[in-house]
Amino acid sequence: MFTSNGLDRLGVDRLIAAVDVCPWGSASGRGAPRPASPPPLYTTEERTRRDATRWTLVQGILAPLQFLVFLVSLGLVVRTLLTGEGFAAATASVVVKTMVLYLIMVTGAIWEKVVFGRWLFAPAFFWEDVFSMLVLALHTGYVAVVFFGLGDTRGQMLLALAAYAAYLVNAAQFVLKLRAARREQPASWTPIGYGAAE
Repeated sequence: MFTSNGLDRLGVDRLIAAVDVCPWGSASGRGAPRPASPPPLYTTEERTRRDATRWTLVQGILAPLQFLVFLVSLGLVVRTLLTGEGFAAATASVVVKTMVLYLIMVTGAIWEKVVFGRWLFAPAFFWEDVFSMLVLALHTGYVAVVFFGLGDTRGQMLLALAAYAAYLVNAAQFVLKLRAARREQPASWTPIGYGAAE
C-alpha cells in the first residue's frame, strides 16, 4: 500500500497536522504539537497607554450605563410587544439607547487611537469592532425607520429587538476580551485605588 514516504509525498501528514488540534497524543503514542498560544492583547507599551488614558475610565463608565439603558429599554419594548401599550416610551428609550451607543462608539474609537494608534479595527479588537458595526447599523436603521414612519408598531419593536440581540452578542465579546486581558495582567499589577499606599 502506501509507505510513510509515499504519504509524505501526498501531503497527508501535513493535512493531518493542519487539522489535528487535540492537545493530547493519540493512543498509538503519536504526540501532536501544542497549538501556539495566541499573542497577548496588549504589548507593554499599549498596556501602559491603556492604563494612563482617561478614555479607559470613560469606557468603564459608559459600558455599564449603556447596559442599564438597554435593560430599561428592553423592558419597555417587550411590554409594547406584549400589550400594545407604551409605544412612545419604548420608542424614546430605543432612541436614547442608540445615542448612548454612538457615544460609546466615538469614545471607544478615540480609546483605540490612543492605545493602539488606529481609530478602529486594531488587531486585538478587530472582530469586536466588526460586530459593533452591525450593532450600529441595526440601531441606526431603527432610528431611520422611526424617523420616516416606516412599518407598524410591531415591526419597529421587532427591529429594536434584533438590534438588542446583536448588542448582547457584542457585549459578550467585549466581556470575554476583558476577562482575557485580566488573565494577562502582570502579577505585580494592582488596580488603581488598591495597594499599600492606602
